[in-house]
Amino acid sequence: MNDHNITHRREFLRNIVLASGAMLTTSAWAEAQLKKGDIKIGYSAITWGGKDEQAITDLSSLGFKGIQLRANTFAPYRTKVSELKDMLVKHDLKLAMFSSGNVEIDPAKLQSTIDTHVAHASFVKALGGNALQLTNSLRPKDRAPSMDELKKLTKVMNEIGKQTADLGVQTAYHNHMHQLGETPEEVDVIVQAMDPRYVKLLLDIAHYKQGGGEPEQAVIKYKSILHSLHLKDTKPADTKNGYKFVELGQGRVNVPAVFAALDKIQFKGWAVVELDGVPDPEKTPLVCAEINKKYIVETLKYPLA
Repeated sequence: MNDHNITHRREFLRNIVLASGAMLTTSAWAEAQLKKGDIKIGYSAITWGGKDEQAITDLSSLGFKGIQLRANTFAPYRTKVSELKDMLVKHDLKLAMFSSGNVEIDPAKLQSTIDTHVAHASFVKALGGNALQLTNSLRPKDRAPSMDELKKLTKVMNEIGKQTADLGVQTAYHNHMHQLGETPEEVDVIVQAMDPRYVKLLLDIAHYKQGGGEPEQAVIKYKSILHSLHLKDTKPADTKNGYKFVELGQGRVNVPAVFAALDKIQFKGWAVVELDGVPDPEKTPLVCAEINKKYIVETLKYPLA
């Protein structure tokens, strides 16, 4: 074989290698994009303080595809569910989560608590949703909760979850400051006692951080029971509680680490931005949503849809 043929063959082989590399790179990129699409980004209407129609309009305009509504929508829309559902469809929004409210552990209030959340589950199903969250206002003011109190909460949630499951609606426990389940240790007791067939975990990354935990570790620890997340940040502030919840990237939560952990466990589900209120008086809910969207899309490089 002469020098010209040898050179030609080398070029031919080199081109094959380069083309194969390009195909692999393209394939890896496509796989990464597909993987990122597994986490669905939603946004909670809570920031709008009850102005849910405005929240629906604003979030749709920003390109969010999922919304979390609260129990305040139940009374005005319970007899006209189709009106609210049509509004969501018109704005291309799915009901990512429904805030069903507090759970009671007082035996005298047991049946009314269960009935309330089961009624909410029917409402959720009619709206095209399939999940609701439970909170509580049971934390003692002058002491840490007892093991018995934590387990009583879980027992009631298990029963609620069993009945909502019959309607095709998943019940999720929401960890929360100033409630049963404030600290990582309390959350662990509750989660370990939850019946995974009926109750799963909605991990609020800012509440978990403020309670003394690292949410990226919780993602890994509770991967088998993790249903969804609330996304927000927290930072020290001159407030009654000594902190305030803020937009993503504005506080102490290592949000990129949380998303890396979600990727690691191949999480598929809703991650809902839930900013309780505007952190600064000069901002509006829409401005806060724009800030959060920018962080998700530009910093995390994560698509909304």
